[in-house]
Amino acid sequence: MPSLYERLGGVYSIATVVDDLIDRVMTDPRLNANPLVDEAHHRVPPAGFKYLVTEMVCWASGGPQKYSGRSMADSHANLKITATEWDAFQDDLQQTLDKFAVPADEQAELKAIVNSTRSDIVAGSALGAHATT
Repeated sequence: MPSLYERLGGVYSIATVVDDLIDRVMTDPRLNANPLVDEAHHRVPPAGFKYLVTEMVCWASGGPQKYSGRSMADSHANLKITATEWDAFQDDLQQTLDKFAVPADEQAELKAIVNSTRSDIVAGSALGAHATT
């Protein structure tokens, strides 16, 4: 069976979807209501952010690319992202996947990959990660 990367159409298709997703995320008032996220969205040039997310999705879906960015935990550690903000991001992702008519099976696999990063992104969701002694 072809890899998810191949079924998604390879780097050009993935980059096109990521382009739309990041444009959506960067301007989402539900996300930018968090001043730390808003500041990060204005500090990082969208083109570079899109490059790294494209690289990550390609790598995670079985493509030949290697992700060269920081870990999800490191890059989101100081943003204090809430479960509600995670849900808003998930909604943005769903809108983008629907816009490009990504088939249900591929959507499910892609969302499983995204969901595997939740504990590294949402503040306080990793068990014991914020425990103090």
